[in-house]
Amino acid sequence: MLQPYRELAAVPRVPGLLTWATLGRLHMTGTPLAMSFLIAGWTGSYAIAGVIGAALLVGLGVSGPMRGRAADRRGAAGLIVFTGVCYGIGMTVLAFLPTWLPSSWWPLMALAAFTVGLFNPPVIPVGRAIWPRLLSGSALNSVYTVDATLTELMYAVGPLLAAALVAAVNPELSIVISGALATIGALGFARMLTLAGLGGPVPTIHHAKPRRAGLFNVPGVVASLMLSFFLVAALLMVDMTIVAWARNVNLPILAGVLGAVWAVGSGIGGLIAGGLTGTPRLTRRVVLNLVGVAALVPVLPPVFDPASPWLIGVVLLLGGAAIAPAAAAANARLGELAPEERRTEAYGWLSSASTAGFALALPTSGFLLDHGGPSYAAAGAVVLVALGVVLAMRIPAAKPVPVLS
Repeated sequence: MLQPYRELAAVPRVPGLLTWATLGRLHMTGTPLAMSFLIAGWTGSYAIAGVIGAALLVGLGVSGPMRGRAADRRGAAGLIVFTGVCYGIGMTVLAFLPTWLPSSWWPLMALAAFTVGLFNPPVIPVGRAIWPRLLSGSALNSVYTVDATLTELMYAVGPLLAAALVAAVNPELSIVISGALATIGALGFARMLTLAGLGGPVPTIHHAKPRRAGLFNVPGVVASLMLSFFLVAALLMVDMTIVAWARNVNLPILAGVLGAVWAVGSGIGGLIAGGLTGTPRLTRRVVLNLVGVAALVPVLPPVFDPASPWLIGVVLLLGGAAIAPAAAAANARLGELAPEERRTEAYGWLSSASTAGFALALPTSGFLLDHGGPSYAAAGAVVLVALGVVLAMRIPAAKPVPVLS
């Protein structure tokens, strides 16, 4: 089972690229928490904090495809350096705007957050797009699994670091450090891309200029993006469900503990899946994800009341084992489907689809929690993953003929 990992370690630059790609996304997982504390303290409103946090995410989602296309056509390294520096400066400005402006000026803060989001360095789409240029076979499947597993780890580590800085110092410093991490991660990743010979434009196989065909015309691309949309929305709904249940029982610390258990389960599943040989079966992995989410419904109130944190933890640990493998298979499949010269753009659209999933999950989970309870919100997540299963069945396994730009 360790053979694919040995193959990864043997390829020059791959360990370094993985390390810097992971560090380059760490800031994204802790920023929303720090921003919520900052804005809530400034305005006294969590609703406004949510609006400003959403503005940052919308900026990221809107610019994702454009930055991906620019990376494909003009080169990724220079773009990542430029956006990384701008993003770090922008986050520093956002951290101190509340000290310079009265709280009634919060719409300006929302506009500024949207603008800063436009400059989020495209480390994630570029990081996912480069692997087929370096690896193949079981090693390629393994690197996508490692990437998904490390992403889950960042979602456990990032908020904890941000919360520690908020508690020990203040939200301003937490946001400044988040911006600094984004800049450092972007510079390091860009340097590794250059050393690996991947910092320039993606070479096109053909030089003829036929009638332009859209990326969305490639069979399976739209279904892959929609699959990510539903999976991300479902996972965030589960996360919101656990937070709400922990608050309802007056033990908010359980939200962090159970979230960590969920991430550990995902990490274990990812490590096991990454060591398997053969082509991953996307539909099977999404079905396992569905089973894991569905198992939460009967262990949460009002179906099971009072709920047992131990039972919930066991379900999250086992069900979480399907998260990273499913995400890895979905990411790898999109990389197979997208033409090489449009691959980063495709992953930019994937980031936008994930952001849209967040936008769907927040109000939907809130409505179900208010009108039914945690088990109802978990059932809503089940419906979303079930739709993902249907989409996974429609995504072709074979890579189509490349579409030229």
